[in-house]
Parts: sequence; C-alpha cells; structure tokens
Amino acid sequence: MSDERAGPRHHLPRSALSGVGTPEDRQARIAARRAFVNLKQTYLLAIDALPGPRAEWLRFQIRHAAEPADLWLLRAAVFEALPRQGYRTERDTLQRGIASVFPTSHANSGFAPLF
Repeated sequence: MSDERAGPRHHLPRSALSGVGTPEDRQARIAARRAFVNLKQTYLLAIDALPGPRAEWLRFQIRHAAEPADLWLLRAAVFEALPRQGYRTERDTLQRGIASVFPTSHANSGFAPLF
C-alpha cells in the first residue's frame, strides 16, 4: 500500500474524490431538504388549532425533528391527536404530504376507503 492511500481523505489526489459534491448531488440534497421542510410545515399546520399539552408536546417534537424519519415516527401520534370530525382537510393534507416524502407509506390494495 502506498503512502498516498494511507493519508487522510483530504490529502488524496483530486481524481480519488471524483463524483463527490457534484452539482447533481447538491441539487438532490437541496430538493430533499425542501421536501423535509415542506412536510414539517404541513405537520405544524395540521395541528395548529389543537389545544392542550399534548398538542404543545407534538409541536415541540415536530419543530425539533432533524430528518424525515423523525416526522415519520410522529405520524401516528399526530393522526391520533387530530379529531376525525372537523379536521378532515388537515388529515387529508397531512396524508398527502407524508405520501410525497414516503411514497410507499400505504399499501395499494385496490380498495377505495368507505369514508
């Protein structure tokens, strides 16, 4: 093994780092970040009018989510906190937002919901 390979990554020749940080990679990271921020805002809007300590806890958790997986783990708690009556729009918007970031978030059974 040559000394060139034993050194830290930033000391490697430029050709060894090809493909790292390309404009396409950067654009993909920006798009993923935008999708995450949009989903985070969708979560917050869905529970905006909810009162009480449970809603405050959810808002705190959503605000401090660092990645999409954090929001994914909160989805059941958010849907449980949203009453079925009067919050249909919020529930539908949230479900669409989740599906846009996690496209396989629900199975396609071929059956339509009854409600």
